[in-house]
Amino acid sequence: MKANANVAKVATLVSESSRAAILTILLDGRFHPVSDLAYMVGIKPQTASYHLAKMVEANVIDVETHGRHRYYGIRNQEIAQVMESFLQIAPPVEVRSLRQSFEEEALRRARTCYDHIAGSLGVKLTNALLENQFLREGQKEFHVTTEGEAFFSEMQIEISQLKKNRRKFCHKCLDWSERRHHMAGAVGKAMLDRLLELNWIQKTPNSRALKITSLGEKGLNEKFGIAMASN
Repeated sequence: MKANANVAKVATLVSESSRAAILTILLDGRFHPVSDLAYMVGIKPQTASYHLAKMVEANVIDVETHGRHRYYGIRNQEIAQVMESFLQIAPPVEVRSLRQSFEEEALRRARTCYDHIAGSLGVKLTNALLENQFLREGQKEFHVTTEGEAFFSEMQIEISQLKKNRRKFCHKCLDWSERRHHMAGAVGKAMLDRLLELNWIQKTPNSRALKITSLGEKGLNEKFGIAMASN
């Protein structure tokens, strides 16, 4: 699908609030069963199934069947990026409870954007790499410098291998909460995977929010000069 076709399809789907909510949840990059999606959106499973079928038909999400259960996830990075762009221009969500306020704050602090890190942490990581000249900013993407390749290698991220992937290498993704770009693509995914392996960050159940561990607080400060407390 071309970019403008992606925009048109996602725009049509998100005009319905329940579908928009489902797509927003699926930005965590995981596959979810109908029952979980229905519960998180606050609709009946039958209603969720109807909306999911429409989105599968539009090639916006994929479905995998395991035994008696079906799991749904966003089709690809391009769809996720379009959805993130819609969130960037959408009006703020009305906060109606303390729990919702905490969740909103957690998402703005650190979250997954499909398969890479977003929020304040994602932007801070990208800025640290730019300031240390490990990344160089282009119009639509970031370029890894020679010094950057050495740095990523120290992090056990091999840039030469990532360049062989059949996907965007290190494109710029506009962060809806920070209103600035963070790194995405193969490099962004590798960074998320590596920080999870190091236990510097952890995923949280039923949320896109990422938790920074005490190990992460220390590691982010020492390696990137990022001061963010564990939570």
